[in-house]
Amino acid sequence: MTATGPIATAREEGRVVLTELESKELLKGAGIPVVESRLAQSRGEAVALAKSLGFPVVLKVVSPDILHKSDIGGVKVGLRTERQVGVAYDAIMAAVAASNPEARLHGVNVQAMAPPGLEVIMGMTTDSQLGPVLMFGLGGVMVEVLKDVAFRIVPLTRRDAHQMVQEIKGYPMLQGFRGQEKVDISKLEEALLNLSAFVEQHAEVKELDLNPILAYKDSIVAVDARIILADA
Repeated sequence: MTATGPIATAREEGRVVLTELESKELLKGAGIPVVESRLAQSRGEAVALAKSLGFPVVLKVVSPDILHKSDIGGVKVGLRTERQVGVAYDAIMAAVAASNPEARLHGVNVQAMAPPGLEVIMGMTTDSQLGPVLMFGLGGVMVEVLKDVAFRIVPLTRRDAHQMVQEIKGYPMLQGFRGQEKVDISKLEEALLNLSAFVEQHAEVKELDLNPILAYKDSIVAVDARIILADA
């Protein structure tokens, strides 16, 4: 498995943590829709990329030493002008310098800001006995507080994917609870099957997270992603 572009990985405890950009590139190749993202290594480049992608955009720090970007002020959302992008780039650089001056800094990820949608999460962990296990649930507070998730062992069947989506307690929200727009459940099931195939084909993948994935009435898109490999 290969990823083009700057290799900005962190090696720790026998693991290799791919950057968001690398993770998205691999997942896109596996059939998972992802938000278009580009690496900017200067203020001017960030502004130029934002113009080419189209406003509004999001800026996120890219560093193998910073896994929780929001915690240190490394994420800026809803940027609608060139000036806002430039100010946000400078603010991210300053935040990194203040919080983790020793961090290896590769620049910022400039990505189009996806329209609001229902947040879901997909992920994979490797169990010492069962092997790779896929997870699905609602994103945001649902997964962090309520732990409303479903699990299946890889490889998934189509029936497995269907059951994973249906068995979470938050399933009514996918169906349009209290006036919310119903999301395309078939797209979620297809993404789970594609993830299962990707994991099955790449034993070096030990963990992955897509959080959040935004689900709409006729599509889905992964806004953030992380892949962790065994350090082979």
